[in-house]
Amino acid sequence: MFIAFYSPICHILNLGQHKRNGLKLPQAIPKPLALIKMKIFLTDQKKNFEKHLKSFRKKSVMGYDKNRLTEKVSTIDITTDKVDFKVLFDYKIFPDNIMTHLTEWKLNNREMKAGDIIVQQVFIPPTKTFSQKVVFGVRINEIIEEPTKKGFSYETLDGHVEKGISTFTLEQTDEKTIFKILTYSAPGNILTRALGPIFSRPYQKYSTQQALKNVKQQIKKSI
Repeated sequence: MFIAFYSPICHILNLGQHKRNGLKLPQAIPKPLALIKMKIFLTDQKKNFEKHLKSFRKKSVMGYDKNRLTEKVSTIDITTDKVDFKVLFDYKIFPDNIMTHLTEWKLNNREMKAGDIIVQQVFIPPTKTFSQKVVFGVRINEIIEEPTKKGFSYETLDGHVEKGISTFTLEQTDEKTIFKILTYSAPGNILTRALGPIFSRPYQKYSTQQALKNVKQQIKKSI
């Protein structure tokens, strides 16, 4: 699960957006900062999700070596053996105050398939009103369909704050269901590396815990 926290300096570094807004930029941009290609906005981008999806369609998965990434596993038990997997495959994982999204399969009125794009809009801090809106793209890498385990994984696209792969699964046992988030990730740019210990990691932990609780709550409601 890839979410990071940023200060207003991120908006300064969003060079393409500032150019479109007609703001003056320094003529010489340090090379490491010029490589930060994040989409950061002050207004909700929901109405522009389809445009962002088309843009992310052209982007490549960020290169990574899984053996060199940090592994994180987060789980929550759900005391039921009856599961509505629609919660998972509709990507209703994160609360709306943390993230809103558009999935390519929902846009096209079909089921998820490998290669589909998800547009993610993350609110920082976690409130829709007074926040920065950071827009990311991820691509479905694998769909998991096993007798007692279902889910999917996605990889981050160019411009994401983290590079790597994240897997979301619902695993059933005789007495309960386990929702698991498994990630292999590393900072995607110089800013993520610099702010990781202070902002990114605490915010990721918070967002992951909220996602676990959110999925559990939705599944219990659907029973």
